[in-house]
Amino acid sequence: MNGKIIFATGNKGKIKEIQMIMEDTGMQVLSMKEAGISVEIDENGATYEENALIKARAVASCTDCLVMADDSGLEIDYLHGEPGIYSARYLGEDTPYSVKNVALLERLSGVPREKRTARFICAIAAVLPDGRELTARASIEGYIGDDERGEHGFGYDPIFWVPEFGRSAAELTEEEKNKISHRGKALQKMKEELRKYENNCG
Repeated sequence: MNGKIIFATGNKGKIKEIQMIMEDTGMQVLSMKEAGISVEIDENGATYEENALIKARAVASCTDCLVMADDSGLEIDYLHGEPGIYSARYLGEDTPYSVKNVALLERLSGVPREKRTARFICAIAAVLPDGRELTARASIEGYIGDDERGEHGFGYDPIFWVPEFGRSAAELTEEEKNKISHRGKALQKMKEELRKYENNCG
């Protein structure tokens, strides 16, 4: 693979994570801002895949490059799968995740660990220069901790406990997280798909 990937996100933490995971492809990963693309995107899909495709298609309409997008969310079993596909918009799009995390911890106050099971889910979509579309999905199982822990990561990472490490996702190193995270695994699947194609943009 060669050339550029424009990733439909403005999240600095996410783009850094994606650049690390995609480094071995030899492709340059750019955010929308870095690519000079500004487009209004209405994420009105009913699934992670639909939302990822909506974002990828919107950006692909502005460029001839390979475009990728993701949609991810935290699903908490005790809360019937909330916040799910609305994870980024939970309590409002501009609400800090520190506030969102505290709100979820309060809703789970007094709930025993065995009922705090949760998972991160990520769907990756790609729109190729020839118009073909690909999707990949992956998840990571864990549970919601009792408090926020760790300074790494972003979003809901501080409250998501990863059993195999015995730490929160925000306490993992970047390398540890990228190997086991929902986004890391979904991107690995997408890389396998992309290796079948060559992107000649740029």
